[in-house]
Amino acid sequence: MLRSPFFSLLIFIVFLCCKEKTTISIKPNFIKKEAKFLQGKALNNLQNKNFNSAFYYFNKSKILFESLKDSSNIAYSLIQMASIQQINGDYYGSKETLTEALPFVKNDYNYSAAINNYFGIADKELSIYDDAVYYYKEAIRNVSGSVIKQAPLNNIAVVYIKQKKYDKAITLLESILDNKILDDPLFIKNKARRIDNLGFAYFKKGIKSKGLQLMNDGLKLRKQADDSYGSIESYLHLSEYFSETNRKKSNQYAQNAYQVATKFNSIDERLKALSFLISNDSDTKYAQKYIVLNDSIIKIRNNFKNKFAKIKYDSKKEKDENQKLRLEKAENLVALKDAENQKIIFVAAFIVLLFLIAYFKKHSDNRNRIEKIKIAYDTETRIAKDIHDELANDVFNIITYTQTQPLESENKKETLIQKLDHIYSRVRGISRENNDIDTGTNYSANLKETLSTYNSDTRNVIINSIEKINWDDLDKIKKITIYRILQELMVNMKKHSEASVVVIKFDNSQKKIFIDYTDNGKGCDQNEIIKNGLQNMENRILATKGTITFETEPDRGFKVKISMPK
Repeated sequence: MLRSPFFSLLIFIVFLCCKEKTTISIKPNFIKKEAKFLQGKALNNLQNKNFNSAFYYFNKSKILFESLKDSSNIAYSLIQMASIQQINGDYYGSKETLTEALPFVKNDYNYSAAINNYFGIADKELSIYDDAVYYYKEAIRNVSGSVIKQAPLNNIAVVYIKQKKYDKAITLLESILDNKILDDPLFIKNKARRIDNLGFAYFKKGIKSKGLQLMNDGLKLRKQADDSYGSIESYLHLSEYFSETNRKKSNQYAQNAYQVATKFNSIDERLKALSFLISNDSDTKYAQKYIVLNDSIIKIRNNFKNKFAKIKYDSKKEKDENQKLRLEKAENLVALKDAENQKIIFVAAFIVLLFLIAYFKKHSDNRNRIEKIKIAYDTETRIAKDIHDELANDVFNIITYTQTQPLESENKKETLIQKLDHIYSRVRGISRENNDIDTGTNYSANLKETLSTYNSDTRNVIINSIEKINWDDLDKIKKITIYRILQELMVNMKKHSEASVVVIKFDNSQKKIFIDYTDNGKGCDQNEIIKNGLQNMENRILATKGTITFETEPDRGFKVKISMPK
């Protein structure tokens, strides 16, 4: 078979283009320095109790450390994020963050201990006491050194008290206090906490005099150590101790706890103190304070939960977009660097192009004519198939209905009218799917209306942010491409998906338009995409220099991501 000389010259040009490759190396030291800087900003914000900002910067540093595969720093950032969530009452969110950290701490027992301890705290606050004890025990299982074990052991004792297992709590706390390390002045706050908890356990067991003595000893130690925050717990324990025997004393301790908790903005302790004051006093002012404070903290914590979730979501989205931008930037740099080596090739290509233009111009008219015939044929075939699939059986059923039913009856007439109206709606749908597309000022409204027609009693179609797009920036071909692709997606969903919820989200950047399609239907294997007619969408989008990706698995829904240059 003879080949054109143009073809041989093109092969030669491709060979020259492939001869030299330019690579760009990304310096990990720069990324590590930036990640450490963000981690430092996070710690400063955490110290100043700017929890949203601290969470944001820990999350940003974590993403950079992921690019370096730095497991230790990834784990550290995630543990700090979980800690911030727990400070703000988001215990379920903190458990999700801790679960995310687990794969990065397989060989680091200290981090494993911290994660398990935080799991225990979350379950304790959620009143899942058996799980809390399990995680506290896991925290100390592979840890050497009695200092690290102190906090989890004390936490186990606290859970035992909440479970009314007072003997187990007393035994455990007394064994902790036998450790001479607590006599070191550095650990006086820890010792005071253990003594106070031991006294509270004795009190709850019914050995009240010993319990009172130990709780007073714990408070005295806390005052010596200037542990104002720790004294809140002592005051609350003593308030509960005197609540049945001396309400005046109980009130005084509750007032002390409330004042110190207010100073430290410790909401849960303030609520606990108010609950004692309400029980001991008939004055309604405490009840009113409790209601206002409780309502306020619920709103604040819900707000924190939403913000933490949004920070994670936005960061993931930003990470995906940045990866695309970095890839584009790298490609541009490569192109610029290679430009000097390609000048001769471009000159040769230009000459070939002149010949090819002349060649293809001669044959383009014939190809365009064939293409138009093919498009018309495809449209006619689709309309015929839709009429056969959508309408033929319904029309036949109505004919049978009119022949077999007494139409004098009002009910029968009404049924017939409903059936005819249903066919009319489907005819309009087929017409809308195959008519010309208005790409003018009404384009956005018509597109939204077309997508909305797929709503039904069993299906909800949600269209987000279509108004954000300046459709005037797009040429006619791209508008038609978007219209037809979304139309084909909706038809495919209706025929194959059995989805009850469909979400179509529009977004844009300075140079591109993004469309995300998601449904909760039955999905399919990736190999089935071509069989379902979706290959045509890919051909359409590639013709506009855009991209389209499909994400689907059986019973996992269907996702499509589309990007198109403006």
